[in-house]
Amino acid sequence: MTQLKHEERVRVQAAETAAEARTRARLVIVTMPVSDRYAIFPSFYGGIAAIAVLAGLALFAPAVPLRTAFFIGAVIFAAASFLLDWLPLRLACVPRHIKHAHARQMAHHAFAARVLAQTERKPGIAFFVSLGERYVEVVTDRDVDLKVPQSVWDGIVAEFTKAAKQDRVCDGLLAAIESCTKVLEQHYPV
Repeated sequence: MTQLKHEERVRVQAAETAAEARTRARLVIVTMPVSDRYAIFPSFYGGIAAIAVLAGLALFAPAVPLRTAFFIGAVIFAAASFLLDWLPLRLACVPRHIKHAHARQMAHHAFAARVLAQTERKPGIAFFVSLGERYVEVVTDRDVDLKVPQSVWDGIVAEFTKAAKQDRVCDGLLAAIESCTKVLEQHYPV
């Protein structure tokens, strides 16, 4: 799953709006289909496939003319690059640590843009979900971080992850919004 349906987005936005009325802190929910295009990976793996085929030709069929070998390598490169440009395959070929690094960077950008950059300065958190990378993070500002231990946010992320693994992403988001709101209400009541 790389996107929420329209009805699910509406439900999440309504829950986010309702949560804002219950606390002085800012709660931002950010869901993204993917955190990056990873445009280099189809070409990278296409090149590796072409080189592997050319090496196989050189080792096992040395009589193949150079022009023919080059043509075969070019076709393999183009076919592999085109095939790997399909998003599910592209995400599958990107190493997990790279996907998570990109998602983490996007989470912090979203937090800065939607919490810190607001004209009305309030403490706040961003609950960030990148569906394609299967990445979830709660980013908090310094004030919230001093009042709420990381273990609380880790528990909320674990509950969301459990729901997401059961294909209940929207339900997991709604439960996470409620849990985050209850935590913020304790420290930042209206």
